[in-house]
Amino acid sequence: MPRSSRAMWTRMAPTPAPIAEVGVAALDATVHVVGGSDERGVTLAAHWAYDTAADAWQERRPLPAPMHHVGVTTIDGLLYAIGGLRANVHMEPQPLALAYDPAADRWDELTPLPSPRGSAAVVPLDRCVHVIGGRDAAIVDHVTVPDGRVLTLGIGTLTAHEVYNVATGEWAQRAPLPGPSRDHMGVAVLDERIHVFGGRVNDYTDMLERHDVYDPHTDTWSSAAPLPQPRSAGAFTVLDGHIIYAGGECKPGGAPFTANAFDDVDAYDPENDRWVTWPSLPEGRHAFGAATVDAVAYFVGGALLCGGGATTDVLALELV
Repeated sequence: MPRSSRAMWTRMAPTPAPIAEVGVAALDATVHVVGGSDERGVTLAAHWAYDTAADAWQERRPLPAPMHHVGVTTIDGLLYAIGGLRANVHMEPQPLALAYDPAADRWDELTPLPSPRGSAAVVPLDRCVHVIGGRDAAIVDHVTVPDGRVLTLGIGTLTAHEVYNVATGEWAQRAPLPGPSRDHMGVAVLDERIHVFGGRVNDYTDMLERHDVYDPHTDTWSSAAPLPQPRSAGAFTVLDGHIIYAGGECKPGGAPFTANAFDDVDAYDPENDRWVTWPSLPEGRHAFGAATVDAVAYFVGGALLCGGGATTDVLALELV
């Protein structure tokens, strides 16, 4: 029986308030949701913890400052929050690096990220935090949206690849991301290699389908099967030995503030170097995060509209 026919979506307890552009990672059986923005686009310092066994939420110590597009991961029982953006739209990138101790409910500042950025790909490997690509908003642009408002946009993406050693507290440079600079990409670790897929060069109109793989032993990149279609700003995690990539912003030809986010769910099969289709999301969405606990993938928050919004949705994906 194909794996895709055995995957099922379930709605879980909603988040305490609508949220999007979040950082999401799992510590043991708890899914942590960090930073983000609300349905009005207001930047948040929120930090919530979801108890997967109890299907219940609890507030935890918030970030020291409001931040969205934060990169979040875990190593050795600590939660790491790297970079982020302070203002909309994609403005004011930050160099902040933080570690959260769940036992003490405390954030500690670490050696700052060498180059300020938000919306980077952040993953753990060999007790190091890898920070790849991202947005430095080096260029400021303006766009008029359908309701007549003029939005200020931070444009400018990176290929930088920086690594934080949790034992020494030092940053080091690694081989940069090949191909175009990008952010809003998916990232996952499989078999001690880092997979970076999709993303955007600057805006959701210039999305990518490419799939690059980093080998830390040789400090080199190689190519793998591209996504079935260019996507960015989706949610991603590893489930049953597959990389899951869900949703994204926005379908070709989609206009801002309309319901045209991707509902596609694709799973990367590393044995055959191919992406296979899994059951679609209940509704298309982007700007959400995902983490896996005990063979269940949890997808949190996100926006149903291209370019904005937020939800309280929590969706669980499980193989049955």
